[in-house]
Amino acid sequence: MRLLLCLAESAGEVVSVDDLLSRVWSGVIVTPDSVYQSVASLRRVLGDDPKQPTYIATVPRLGYRMVAAVSSWIDQPASTAVSGAASGITGGNFWDMGKPAPGSRRRAGVLLAGVSGLCFALIAALYLNGKVVNNHRAAAMPDVPPKSVAVLPFLDLTTQEMNEEYFADGMTEELIDRLSKIPGLRVPPPTSSFYFKGKRVEVNEIAKALGVAYLLDGSVRKSGATLRVAARLIRANDGYVVWSETYDRPLANELTIQDDIASEVTRALKASIH
Repeated sequence: MRLLLCLAESAGEVVSVDDLLSRVWSGVIVTPDSVYQSVASLRRVLGDDPKQPTYIATVPRLGYRMVAAVSSWIDQPASTAVSGAASGITGGNFWDMGKPAPGSRRRAGVLLAGVSGLCFALIAALYLNGKVVNNHRAAAMPDVPPKSVAVLPFLDLTTQEMNEEYFADGMTEELIDRLSKIPGLRVPPPTSSFYFKGKRVEVNEIAKALGVAYLLDGSVRKSGATLRVAARLIRANDGYVVWSETYDRPLANELTIQDDIASEVTRALKASIH
């Protein structure tokens, strides 16, 4: 419901994922997956088709836009407003109805009842679908699978120009791909991991947001014709490093280096994650 209201307040405008995270999930560390899942839940409840949206349109690489007509409930005829509420059409600021016009108290009461019914129906539907997003720190967290690891974006420590950043990002994606193929090991997708790129967040907070027991991070450095890749495995509940290794390779075929190191790291983690 918070997401729906946020989009409705900016109807017709593109709202970025980062903006939605800061406004809807204020004070709570979550990944963009929370936005994607919540938008999908809203579309299911509203019967919206993402390919031909009536309510929420996806703007590739930018965010989402409310395409439905949004207006104040109190400015609409009573019959139209109630009909809209029954069919799931949302209005603007529900909590700020403004000063009622003379003789409109009854109509405002009817409108409020309609909006309340819509809110109740939407929230109930979200609960029934098991897709309500937890926005409170005090809420109980689900059990973290013991065999779960998130690969954080590797750092480029070569130069200030970060001319090996593309290699570091490729190393991260290669590791995610390899680890996700290990039976029984849960690995968040690149979109979740790369959300934390460049952000200063505590290890336990990242692990909580991604729902994992371990974090794998590392760095890339270059000296002359040699490339050094360092990797380490961190246990989330206490922050201790349970495994680390450094790999030196001649700078030749970078794709081969990524493949080689990813294979060695995967073999090592199989024995380290219990």
